[in-house]
Amino acid sequence: MNFHTPPATHVSHVKINVSDMKEALNFYTGLLGFSILEQSDKDAQLTTDGKTSILSLHEPENPVEKKRTSGLYHFAILLPERADLAAVTIHLAKNDVRMGASDHLVSEALYLNDPDGNGIEIYRDRRPEEWSWNGSRVEMTTDPLDFENLVESLEEGQEWQGMPEGTVMGHLHLHVSDMPSAVKFYTEGLGLKIVAEFPGQAAFMSSEDYHHHIAVNVWNGIGAPQPEPDSVGLNAFVMSYPDTASLNAAAKRLEDLGYEVGSEDGATVSYDPSGNKVIMTTD
Repeated sequence: MNFHTPPATHVSHVKINVSDMKEALNFYTGLLGFSILEQSDKDAQLTTDGKTSILSLHEPENPVEKKRTSGLYHFAILLPERADLAAVTIHLAKNDVRMGASDHLVSEALYLNDPDGNGIEIYRDRRPEEWSWNGSRVEMTTDPLDFENLVESLEEGQEWQGMPEGTVMGHLHLHVSDMPSAVKFYTEGLGLKIVAEFPGQAAFMSSEDYHHHIAVNVWNGIGAPQPEPDSVGLNAFVMSYPDTASLNAAAKRLEDLGYEVGSEDGATVSYDPSGNKVIMTTD
């Protein structure tokens, strides 16, 4: 089952603010291996298949450095195969990139930051039949990643050749200022359901029983302020719905809950209670 195409409601694209476009592109294209789909002085659309953009960069006129606010914790790039994760692990290690790593039972993941401190996860999913469920909750942990076993998935001579074509935006993890209001926005409003949680700290929400399309946490502090308008970090993200009816239903739910819903360049736009901007589209 593909959790990132209809009928799943999913995060299909993330837009981040960076302080220096040239430095950011050196990182995302030169090191990570994205390709540029479109580019202007202050904006770049990045792709893995040459057709669709899953990540875009924007350089504000007067960038503000990242502070302890709501906003981006990390965006997560989902690779097609375990061997792809092994290849990028070796590639990043050879380039002396500082990174963390975890086995989450449902997935295996690397964690790193871009030059502005924007958090990035690069991961691969285990097959859903390998996941463990306790009722409506999926079992996730933060165990050490078995690098030796991971590297064994490589074929002889296989090396990192850049982001493979089947790479997608896997999920988005956000800092929020308040858990109950954030969870209400994403579940009762956008239509996701909680599949895992650390009560009072973090909640993991998805559609179609994925381990998470959106996660929220209060690890920057309850009541964390919103970032300044030109701060590096999250600019916006795209939530894709299977069809117009499901998108319109989500927009109406948000309005009924008292959230403002507007239109921007033909897309439906809203903001969660912590100021994170969501652009709602159909695939």
